[in-house]
Amino acid sequence: MAAPLGLTMGEPAGIGGDIALKAWMERGAASVPPFVLLDDPDRIAALAVRLGLQVPLAVVDEGGLDRVPDLFADRLPLLPVPLPAPVTYGAPDPTNGSAVIAAIDRAVALARAGHLSGVVTNPIQKSALYACGFRWPGHTEYLAHLAGLPDDGTVMLLEGGGLRVVLATIHVAVKDVPEHLTSDAILHVARVTHRALKAEFGIAHPRLAVAALNPHAGENGAMGREEIEVIAPAVARLQADGIDAAGPFPADTLFHAGARARYDAVVCMYHDQGLIPLKTLDFDTGVNITLGLPFVRTSPDHGTALSLAGTGKANASSLIAALHAASRIAARRQQSMSHE
Repeated sequence: MAAPLGLTMGEPAGIGGDIALKAWMERGAASVPPFVLLDDPDRIAALAVRLGLQVPLAVVDEGGLDRVPDLFADRLPLLPVPLPAPVTYGAPDPTNGSAVIAAIDRAVALARAGHLSGVVTNPIQKSALYACGFRWPGHTEYLAHLAGLPDDGTVMLLEGGGLRVVLATIHVAVKDVPEHLTSDAILHVARVTHRALKAEFGIAHPRLAVAALNPHAGENGAMGREEIEVIAPAVARLQADGIDAAGPFPADTLFHAGARARYDAVVCMYHDQGLIPLKTLDFDTGVNITLGLPFVRTSPDHGTALSLAGTGKANASSLIAALHAASRIAARRQQSMSHE
C-alpha cells in the first residue's frame, strides 16, 4: 500500500484547518487520497466543533503512519504539532510561527525518509513568519533550502483550467523583473519543466511556449530588448537541445483556448503574467506544484484567506485538487523508479 500524503497546518489563523476538515469530509465523494494532517489536535478538534463538522480524529505518531490509509476511511489521521499560543481566527500570531515551520520541516523529513508519499502544504502567512525570523520569500524557496538546493533551484508550476504555467522569476517586484530575467534562468525553468512533464505528468513529447516580457514581444526592440537579447537566445538553445520550445510570443494572445491547445506549458517571465490567466480560467481548483525537489510537493493555489477562517465558508476544492495532484505525481515517480 502506498504511503499517505502529509498535509501541513499552514497559518493556524487562516483557512488551512477549515479546508483540511472539509477535504476529509469529501473523502468519498471526491475520492480524496489518504493524508495525515500535521497540526495541533486540540485546535483541530475545537475547530471541527466550531464548524459543526463531525470529524473523529485519530492521533498517530511517526511509527504509525503505515496505519493512515486504513484509518482514513473513518477518522482524520493527525500527527501532533503543538501550537505555543491560542489561535484567534483571522489574526495571525508570530508566536505560532515556530509550529508552522516545524510542521513543514517534519513533513519534508518524513517524505524524504519514504514514510510519506508527498507533502501538501497549506497556505502560510509570510508576514507572521517574517516576524519570527523566517528569511525566505515563500514556501518554494524554503523547501529548496530543506532539500539543499539554492533558492532558485526549483521551479514553480501552476496547473488549472487546462493550463500549466511556470515562472522564470517569482517573488520579484515588477520593476525589478528585467534585472532578474536571464537566459540562464529561462533555460533552467524550461529544462526542469520539460523533464517533469515527461516523468511526472506522462507527456511523451512536451511542447513549451515561451512568453515575451514586453508588449507585442518588444516590437523588434522598440518596446524593450529583452526578447532579442535574453528570451530568444534561450529559446534557440532549448531548440538546439532537442526541446520543443517556441517563442517569445506576445503574452496577450498566448492564453486563449486556441493557443492553449498548441502547448503543454507556458514559460512566463514574471509572477502575474502566469497567475492572472490561470486564476481567471480556474479560480477554485488551481494547484501549485514544485518541480525539481527530491520529494513531491503541491499546494492549493490560494492564500490564507484570513477573513474566511473559522467561518465554514472556505472552499476546499483547490486543496482537494492539490492532494490528487500529489498522489498522481507520487505514483508516477514510484513507477519510474521501479522501471530503472
